[in-house]
Amino acid sequence: MRNLFQSSLRSTVYLNLVCICIAGLISCQENSQSVSSSSTIGNIKSTTQTPVLIEVIDTAGKELHPDSLITIGKKKEPSVSEVYQWKNHLVLYGAIDDLEGVQQRIRTVYPKAEIKVYQNPFYNFNRKHCSDTTTAKEWDNIILTANLVNDTSLQCEYLDYHATQFEKWPEVSKGFCNASFQQLLVYKNGRQLMLVISIPKGASLDELNPKTTENNPRVDEWNQRMKKYQEGIEGTTKGETWVFLKQLRINN
Repeated sequence: MRNLFQSSLRSTVYLNLVCICIAGLISCQENSQSVSSSSTIGNIKSTTQTPVLIEVIDTAGKELHPDSLITIGKKKEPSVSEVYQWKNHLVLYGAIDDLEGVQQRIRTVYPKAEIKVYQNPFYNFNRKHCSDTTTAKEWDNIILTANLVNDTSLQCEYLDYHATQFEKWPEVSKGFCNASFQQLLVYKNGRQLMLVISIPKGASLDELNPKTTENNPRVDEWNQRMKKYQEGIEGTTKGETWVFLKQLRINN
């Protein structure tokens, strides 16, 4: 299953990306549109905008207590907000209208933490790319994170590679269709990537994921090519790239 997450993906449908390389310095400017969404986030259907992730990081490496973020996640948002954790990282995920207000509440309860926002995903796979466009009524969301390597030329190459992924590597999205993935979003803030995989509620990612490469060797090729562009975030072990964030329970 890990092989799939060595690949991070790129959409030209929702993003115009310009990589400008001058004297070895690369500026990747993302000009994305807000995407109207009628997807299901958790148990509640969202008809507002694409979900947003807000990451809270204890820069001293200490594990943050999640109760305050869970409380913030219960506030009056248009859809359920989900909270995830990996070591000293907490992540709030949901369709959030008052983004600035939520950030202010987070700053109040975590004044010493670093706060990062991920919005306007640069890749958006959905069932419109499948021959069977039917979507499940309810979804479970799985969130992973990794870094791009600390090399600006490789970062630009990586993003450039993904700019035509749907056109030049259609086998990748075909694999997602075969695996019954409902949506796959990839966000970027600096070097850090956030990957959100949505599957039918109650399904097992371990069981669905092998279907992405079943009779589909081009997906294996894609996964191998993408390995050189990605590495683990701070706190991962040697050789570890994508890490899963654990979803925490919110009792609304």
